[in-house]
This record gives sequence, C-alpha cells and structure tokens, in this order.
Amino acid sequence: MKVYNFDEIIERRGTDSLKYDRLEAYFGKRDLMPFWVADMDFRTPDFILDAIKQRCEHPVFGYTHPSDAYADSIIRWVNDLHGWEIRREWISFIPGVVKGIALAVEHFSGKGDKIVIQPPVYHPFRIVPDMLQREVVYNPLRMVNNRYEMDLEHLESILDKKCKILILSNPHNPAGIVWPEETLRELAKICAKHGVLVISDEIHSEMVYPPFTHHPFATVSDEAAACSITFSAPSKTFNIAGIVASYAIVPDERLRKEFYTFLHAGEFHEGTIFSYIATIAAYTHGAEWRRQMLDYVMGNVRLADEFIKTYLPEIKVYPPQASFLIWLDCRDSGLSHRELVRTVRDDAGLALNEGMMFGKEGEGFLRMNAGCPRAWLEKGLCAMKDALLRHTNIK
Repeated sequence: MKVYNFDEIIERRGTDSLKYDRLEAYFGKRDLMPFWVADMDFRTPDFILDAIKQRCEHPVFGYTHPSDAYADSIIRWVNDLHGWEIRREWISFIPGVVKGIALAVEHFSGKGDKIVIQPPVYHPFRIVPDMLQREVVYNPLRMVNNRYEMDLEHLESILDKKCKILILSNPHNPAGIVWPEETLRELAKICAKHGVLVISDEIHSEMVYPPFTHHPFATVSDEAAACSITFSAPSKTFNIAGIVASYAIVPDERLRKEFYTFLHAGEFHEGTIFSYIATIAAYTHGAEWRRQMLDYVMGNVRLADEFIKTYLPEIKVYPPQASFLIWLDCRDSGLSHRELVRTVRDDAGLALNEGMMFGKEGEGFLRMNAGCPRAWLEKGLCAMKDALLRHTNIK
C-alpha cells in the first residue's frame, strides 16, 4: 500500500492560484498565510497527474466526448460511498457547481421569483440568485444544543407561490453539518407540498468523517427524488478544483428532460478532455488516497479543536462532520466583528473567511481551512493565538 505524504509544503505562489496570488486583491495584503479559499494545499494525487500526462502525450486536443468509463466511474463511486444506485441517463457534466446552480436558477425560475437559502451558508447561494434578479428569501438555521438545525416550521411559513427553488448545502458549508436523514425527509415533504425545486449541493459529500453518514437528498424519499437536482464533483476530495469536473444527477424524468435539454442547448453538458480523464482516474483509483487524506485532515481538525480549547477558550470550535473547513464562533472574544477581522488579518497575518460573507448570522464567526500540511496549520494557530491574546479579554 502506498503511503501518501500530506506534510509536504508546496509553493503555490506564482501559479495564478486564487488562494495565494489574489490575497492583495481580496485582503489588501499579499504577505498573509492563506486559510480561506476552499481548496487544499496537498499535491494532486499521482494517479490523476499520470492520467493527464498520458493523454498529453497524444499531440491532438480535438473535440471530445465522455466515454462509457466516465459515467461508470461515477456510478461505481457514488454506490460505494453512499449506497445510491444511479443510472447512466441520470448523469450530466456541468461546468462547475456554482455555474450549475446559476443555470438551474435561470431555467426553473424567472426574474422576481423567490429563491430560499438557509444561512449562514455558502455565499454564492445568495449572490447567484441576487445577480440574476431573483428575490432571496432567508430561512436561517437555528442553534439547538450547540448544533445548527433547520427551522422547518419557519420554512413552511415563508413558502408561497413565488418560491420556486430552495438551495441546499448537503453537507453544510461553512458549519460542516451532515444532515440527518429525517431532517432531509421532512424538508422534501415540505418542498414537494409547495412545488419547490431543491438544488442539493453535495460537493463535500465525499469528505464525511466517521461515524457520520451522508444521505444524498434524492435518496431519502420518493418525494425528494421527484423534486431535486443534485450537484457534486471530485474537486474537493482530490484537490482538482481548477480542472472543473462537476456533474449533475437527476432521477426524475420530467426534471431531467427539462434541465438537460436546457444544458444541451448551450452545450453546457460538454466537458473538457481533462474533466473526464480526471474524474475517471479519481473515482477508479482514489479510494485509498481518500482514506489517508481524511485521516490526515481529521487529525488537523482535532489539533485545531484542542489548541483553541487550550489557548483561546472563549472561541467555540464547530468541528466539521464533513469537509476540511472549521467554523469558529468568536463572539465571546470581546472584539466586534470588524475588530476581529482586522486583528486576524493585520496582527496575526492570516487570511480567513469572515463569517458575515455567509450571511448576517455569521457575524462574529470565522471560517478556517484545515486542508493543509500540519506544520502550516500549527504556525497559523500560533499566530492567531498571539494576536488574539494581545487584543482581547481571553485569558
């Protein structure tokens, strides 16, 4: 068995990396340690690199199409991970999950229609509908026993005939929640009753930690299968976001025909050569790499949790049940949201996502990316500790 090295520190500056080379544009400073953009700092697995290199040995990059191996790899992978038996005709390439959301919003709703999101949540869920001139309607998550839950009673109270779509983060970003099956089943019942389409973003579903189990939304009931479109990708798991290898799964024949006809009209269903090659390689050879990567990231999450509990006890850590993103509640630090963001950036020298980008419910929160070499994470945590101890009432 090959042992992968996740401690390797790779220089990414100067590679047109959003995470590193756009720090000044987003934070006003270029000399920050980046813990923000949701890609990992691990080397892309060799079996993906080798597959791409092999294809590059052929001197022609003409028009391409997905082979049978492409769909077969997705079918096998999804079944092995989630026990979901999907069919070939349910699958379509999409040019990115956020782009897929935009395409679905554009097709299944009109200007002025309502799109429901559940903040704090991944910010494009708000930005995409807003830019497409839809009305964003909020069903905020509620805190119960120090964990977020969906407020399904409030959801039903705000749904009306203008509500066309609910965008679901499953598992949840930024809080890393693996939604219980019963919660998703009740959500499906409400949305089906009101004729609301559910767009389920399941891009973090391959990074669920034991003992939690991911439930693909479309599998929890017949109602869920009939009212949903699922988007996923190997990009988070195998650190290939720059390749763009996303796909849709639509079990319902009516929804599938309608949406896929729209995709075909604009050729949005056509991927690049490397989209297909990377997906096949990841899903055919990636099981052991995924297992080792999850073990390593879980170790990073434990390290961050224990470090913050020891040195910064006023900050509450929400250890993720899935993904490499840690949600930090800093509201008891004694700093305002603006002071918190400024201290972490200017004094600690760190680039983290500030919670307000995920909605007003994120005020006083930070999102930290733990998908990096452990030494890098330790350095960032120490810098955060030193800065916050200088500027807060934390003892």
